[in-house]
Amino acid sequence: MAKSFQNISLELMKKHLKLYFVMGSVNCLKHPVEVLSEAIEGGITIFQYREKGKGALQGEEKLQLGKKLQFLCKQNDIPFIVNDDINLALELDADGVHIGQEDGDISKIRKLVGTKMLGISTHNLSEATEAVKLGANYIGVGPMYETNTKLDTNEVAGPDMIRHLRQNNIKIPIVGIGGINQNNLKLVINAGADGVALISAISSFNHPREAASKLIETINDAYTIE
Repeated sequence: MAKSFQNISLELMKKHLKLYFVMGSVNCLKHPVEVLSEAIEGGITIFQYREKGKGALQGEEKLQLGKKLQFLCKQNDIPFIVNDDINLALELDADGVHIGQEDGDISKIRKLVGTKMLGISTHNLSEATEAVKLGANYIGVGPMYETNTKLDTNEVAGPDMIRHLRQNNIKIPIVGIGGINQNNLKLVINAGADGVALISAISSFNHPREAASKLIETINDAYTIE
């Protein structure tokens, strides 16, 4: 049974979101199960199943890979989130869903997923304010930087957008998304993010364990400096 995130403390939510790994089969150099297993060993704190793009799995294949990745997450007490696909999230009884601005009526989705974690991608203060109003557990803000992983991205917002949201009373957890890597993530954390979401900074490496380990170390250093 999926976890309930209805009454989770703010601090625990932030802890979950610290190193947010997003991945699907098209993003991997090795089998996705192997990549996720190594990433978990390296220290990721939450995982999002995002099966999109050219060559992405469909139907039963997508479901079966989701089950395997979810099993790994359950074994390691890592929240398992599904990107966009509400029906898949419900079928798998995932811990939550992450949706974009074009993925349907947010208020209806909030009701459908019940006490599951709900993350919403936002790009400005108006969208962030609405996400809070409609019951988001956290918001993804971006893109922070240029990215080749997502081809349908908005104009680069940069870390200053996170700073702007914090200055305008957006208090729920924020995850920076888009083009984040080892070299620029401290700027995102220092701007007020509680965590960073990334794909290629882990999945495109031959040794995902090492990549994740270096990332979580850098994130922890950023918090210490702050």
